Amino acid sequence: MVNYSLMKEQLRALADGVPYLVSNLSNACALIYDTLDRLNWAGFYLMQDGGLVLGPFQGKTACTQIAVGKGVCGTSVFENRTIRVDNVHEFPGHIACDSASNSEIVIPLRLDGKVIGVLDIDSPEFSRFSEDDQKGLEEFVSVLENIIKESKLLSAF
Repeated sequence: MVNYSLMKEQLRALADGVPYLVSNLSNACALIYDTLDRLNWAGFYLMQDGGLVLGPFQGKTACTQIAVGKGVCGTSVFENRTIRVDNVHEFPGHIACDSASNSEIVIPLRLDGKVIGVLDIDSPEFSRFSEDDQKGLEEFVSVLENIIKESKLLSAF
């Protein structure tokens, strides 16, 4: 069982006094990748020029651009909601950046209600992400959103 409360505390400690978006996102995805087991990718896609662009991540190489409404990440942005997929091969329009991925969870990253990116986590295991994982990761992203807002990193968007 993942201790999401501890992860949130660690994220706050890592970001304390750090006003750099890339640094905070890099540490956030490293924390996820090191804490959760059975993952093959954890990272961020950020909104730029009306689409998603690859941001900091841990794992194998990844797709660099994703259109809004395409794949799990783009659909999460379009619908402004978390999407948890037990079997990505059954998700219409799934973008296979890594053919080893079998399940995925994508959580919107928002600033003042506007989606500015997504946290994307993939696993080679089917049905890897539970409701508890979803709740814990959504809370983790909420902490990250507050860090971004409090750090006045608004100019990055």
